[in-house]
Amino acid sequence: MAAAGVLTSCAAVPAGSEKATIMVTTNILGDITRNIVGDAADVVVLMEANADPHSFGVSAHQAGQMEQAQLIVFNGLGLEEGVLAHIDSAKEQGVPALEVGVAVNPLAIQDAGSAGTPDPHFWTDPQRVVMAVDAIEDAVAQHVSLPDPGLLHSNAAIYGAQVAALDQWMATEFAALAPDRRKIITNHHVFGYLAHRFGLEVIGAVMPSGTTLAAPSAADLFDLATTVRDAGVPAIFADTSQPDKLVRVLAEEANVKVLIVPLFSESLSVPGEGAGSYLEMMRTNTSRMTAALSS
Repeated sequence: MAAAGVLTSCAAVPAGSEKATIMVTTNILGDITRNIVGDAADVVVLMEANADPHSFGVSAHQAGQMEQAQLIVFNGLGLEEGVLAHIDSAKEQGVPALEVGVAVNPLAIQDAGSAGTPDPHFWTDPQRVVMAVDAIEDAVAQHVSLPDPGLLHSNAAIYGAQVAALDQWMATEFAALAPDRRKIITNHHVFGYLAHRFGLEVIGAVMPSGTTLAAPSAADLFDLATTVRDAGVPAIFADTSQPDKLVRVLAEEANVKVLIVPLFSESLSVPGEGAGSYLEMMRTNTSRMTAALSS
C-alpha cells in the first residue's frame, strides 16, 4: 500500500528479540493496531478503558517501555497532552513514531475559539480510519520485524474492509434522519469528522474547545442554552469518560426538555459495555445518536 503518515526516527529491531513491541497511546488506536498486527507482535496500549485521552499519563515503567519499542503509534494533533513529552523523548532515543492523525487529511476545529486548530478526533469518520489502517500497516511493515509479513497485509485488508462496511452502514442510518433532525450539541468538539462525513451540523459544545481540559464560562453556557432553545435540538451528547454535570446544568439552563445521551466518543469501554472495540463503539454511538435525533 502507498506510504502514508508522518514517521520520525528510524530504530533497528533488536537482534534476537522473540517478539517486537509496538507501543500505542490510545485504546482506540490500540484496537485498530491489534487487528492489523494480530499475534505477530506485542501491542502495548497505554490508555486504559474509559479513560480521557487528553489527560491520561504514563508510569515510569511505561515511559521506559516506549524507549525500547520498535514502533510507537500515536494519535497526535495534540490529543495525548499528557504523553507527548514521553513520545518526544523516545524519538530522541531513535524509536520510530507514527503520528496517525497527520496521515488522514485532518480537518480543522470550526469553533471560533479554536478555529484553524487541527481536530484530532478523526476516528469518528470511518473513511479516515481506513486511511489510518493503511498508514499503520505501512509503518509496521517498514519498522517492525514480523515472522510472516504477508499476514500483516492480509489482516490489514480484512480489517479495512470491515471498517468500510461500517462506514456504509453508518451512512444508511444517518441518511434516514429528517433534514431538521441533523443538528447536534456535544460536551466538547469531538464529532466534527462524523458530522462532516454524514451530513450533520455541530451547532455547539458545552466546552468550546477540542480538549476536555478547557472549561466553559457562564456566558458560554448562557449562549449555548439559547442555541439549544432556538434550534430545538432533542438531545445533548455527552462523553461516557467525562462527568455530565455541565451538560445537565446546560439542559436546566435551556429550560427545555432535552435528552442527555452518553456516547463513547474518545475511549473504548471494557468488554460488554457497548464499546469493547472500535467497530462496536461506532455502531453503539450511531444507534444512540439516530434514536435520540429521531425522537
